[in-house]
Amino acid sequence: MISISRFIFVKITIDMEERYTRNRLYITEDEQKHIKDFPILLGGAGIGSIIAECLLRFGFENITIIDGDVVELSNLNRQNYTEKDISLPKVEALKERLLSINEKANIKIHNCFLSPENVKDFIQGHRIAINALDFTSDVPLVFDQVCQENNIPVLHPYNLGWGALVFVIDTEGLGLSYLSKKGEKFNELNVVEYATSYMTFWGNRQKWIDDIIQKYKDENEGLPPPQLSVASWLVGAISTHIAFEIATQKKVKTFPEFYLTTIKY
Repeated sequence: MISISRFIFVKITIDMEERYTRNRLYITEDEQKHIKDFPILLGGAGIGSIIAECLLRFGFENITIIDGDVVELSNLNRQNYTEKDISLPKVEALKERLLSINEKANIKIHNCFLSPENVKDFIQGHRIAINALDFTSDVPLVFDQVCQENNIPVLHPYNLGWGALVFVIDTEGLGLSYLSKKGEKFNELNVVEYATSYMTFWGNRQKWIDDIIQKYKDENEGLPPPQLSVASWLVGAISTHIAFEIATQKKVKTFPEFYLTTIKY
């Protein structure tokens, strides 16, 4: 004789794919089915490598990843790679990782760098874009502009070490180019400084972020920003939640507002 609890579990397993039965209560059966084929474009496989795994485990099984970089030893403190992946193209190593989690997932990769000339070709057919590109050129801003023109919302994730920052660029709202200043090179620092100024204005100053910004400026060596694995996983969680809210047509905060989660006090 089957107990009531066992009967309920069996019914849930039948109604919702067994892989996702522990998502129940948080996600409805219809929502789980809806996001399965919801196409997401991931530009950049650095911090994007963590976001991709969070999305996949959550139930987004249709992901396209674009990056022309290879795995380096310095990536291993925060990105979703192992020593055996060093010198391999990031997209190939990441695809192997994702398919080891769900071999039936639709993971498409392009081992190349995005450029102003090819952005439009790659974004077609996607419903959400994640801009995890390095600000070494104006390509991230071009990426946003083209996505907005094609009615695709864009997520911008940032690793703040002990915290995670994510902006959502609405299809009809302002883009991060709003923060750029004529004659000045635009990069991640502009975005983080905007966020800290915003929080200070509203009486919620994050002094520890301001301190890190100043220390980074004092290095004065052109080094890449410092990042920790802690924030990579926080960013993955926030980005996955936002993607789910957008996919299921719920309201999200959009730029000039943002999402910030921190474990630092």
